[in-house]
Amino acid sequence: MGLLDKLSGWLGLRKKEVNVLCLGLDNSGKTTIINQLKPSNVSPLSEEWKHVSQKPAPDIVPTIGFNIEKFKSSSLSFTVFDMSGQSRYRNLWEHYYKESHAIIFVIDSGDKLRMVVAKEELDTLLNHEDIRSKKIPVLFFANKTDLRDAMSSVKVSQMLSLENIKDKPWNIWVCKQRLQSHLQRYC
Repeated sequence: MGLLDKLSGWLGLRKKEVNVLCLGLDNSGKTTIINQLKPSNVSPLSEEWKHVSQKPAPDIVPTIGFNIEKFKSSSLSFTVFDMSGQSRYRNLWEHYYKESHAIIFVIDSGDKLRMVVAKEELDTLLNHEDIRSKKIPVLFFANKTDLRDAMSSVKVSQMLSLENIKDKPWNIWVCKQRLQSHLQRYC
């Protein structure tokens, strides 16, 4: 079973086609994570990671507005909306809530100064009328945990008050900036 199949199983996605919003502040690593989740024709390191790109990450420019990525796992077709995290574009996020089936929220674990902003944006998202009433699964990526002075996924979870999310399935996964192909799950 590939990583995307595991992801879709955890998210509880039963549809054949799913819309996933990828959200987070600018420079948190959203586009890089999406690029790593996309299937690749490159020889995998192991069967477990066969759907994860082993190519070096290309230079990534900041997302302006949003990008749309479409790809398939063995059981699902994903449409991922990679939304810009720049403050002037965050108001666009809400236009995609209604049709979303899952949310990926990426946090830069090394950016302690903006953790408060990330929490405010998460709270705004979870309290929006189109999200509040849905049991939409949320996957958090605590990204860049390999950076010096980065917060652990436990600390990120505490800073964002994730334990208070009672009405939606959620989980937090650890991702290292320099080892993007080794997306590790934190339980």
